[in-house]
Amino acid sequence: MDAIVNAFVGTIELVTAPIPFLASSGILLAAFAALWAAVAIALVRKPARLDAAWARLRALPLLVQVVAWVLLLPVVAGLWVWHTGWPREARVVVLAGIATWNLVMFLPAAG
Repeated sequence: MDAIVNAFVGTIELVTAPIPFLASSGILLAAFAALWAAVAIALVRKPARLDAAWARLRALPLLVQVVAWVLLLPVVAGLWVWHTGWPREARVVVLAGIATWNLVMFLPAAG
């Protein structure tokens, strides 16, 4: 059991090691900006694509869903919000809030 835990922790360390560099260099900002742009385009052109993306995510194996939620939390949370039964205006406001918060958090620190 100890070997399994050590292997799991080692894998997590390997996967998460580049995150500080990606965040400080602005790469994560660019990646999430592109994802949010895709969400905005889908929202304007064909909102059903957001529902389809949510359905595709939910059809994935549970472990893959967990990884997607962890790595892409703000965008996946936005898809969840869009899939709720809330009024359209409320969903748009919440999506815009999540996107703004997400992008502001990934702005590279000054200095």
